[in-house]
Amino acid sequence: MISLVITPEKEAFDLPVSLPKSYIGKQVHCLFYIEEEAKNVSTSVLPPKKTADFFGTLGYEECEKFEKHIKQIHGEWERNIME
Repeated sequence: MISLVITPEKEAFDLPVSLPKSYIGKQVHCLFYIEEEAKNVSTSVLPPKKTADFFGTLGYEECEKFEKHIKQIHGEWERNIME
């Protein structure tokens, strides 16, 4: 990725750009924005996820392994680590 910050002095100007050889023949995206505008843009356009959105994503075996691991971790919380 190449990042370049410029301050244009007029509406029309030439922007000389040197690209790495690996960019040749590929689509290269150019994005122009004002920093103040970018600060006002929300970083997420998707609504926040709810727990219910993940229902059914784990199989039965994965769920059992996960629950066993959680019980093991919980047991370590109650362990006296100062002994």
